[in-house]
Amino acid sequence: QIHLVESGGGLVQAGGSLKLSCVASEIPYKDDFDDYTVCWFRQPPMQKRTGIACTDYDGGQTVYSDSVKGRFAMTRDNARNTVYLQMNSLKPEDTAMYYCAAAGWSAYRPSRPIDYSAVESWGQGTDVTVSS
Repeated sequence: QIHLVESGGGLVQAGGSLKLSCVASEIPYKDDFDDYTVCWFRQPPMQKRTGIACTDYDGGQTVYSDSVKGRFAMTRDNARNTVYLQMNSLKPEDTAMYYCAAAGWSAYRPSRPIDYSAVESWGQGTDVTVSS
C-alpha cells in the first residue's frame, strides 16, 4: 500500500471549477509511482463510492465515467508523485467526498474506471460541495 493525501476540495457555485490534488508517499522501495494505476472515486451523501476517472501508469491514457466525461480532466505528474483532477462546469450533483485511489499498473482498463474492489490504497478524502 501507498499513502495518498488529497487536497483542493471546498465550496463552489454551480458552473464553477475546482482542482483537486493527490500526493503519494511511502511508496515501497522496490516500486515507483508509475507502477500504479491511480483513480479518483467519489461518494455522495448516503450513496456508494464509485470510480469517476483513472489514469494509467504514465498518464498516457485516461478513462472517465459518463457522469463526468467532458467536464473533468485527470492528469498525473510522476516526477512529483501527484495526480490532479480539474473539475469544470460543476453541478450540484457533483457534491461528494472525493477520494484518490491506487492499484497495480495492470488494473487499468480503457473501457471504464476500476471497481472499488480493485483498489489497494485509499486517501482520506476531500469534500466538494456545489451550491445551486
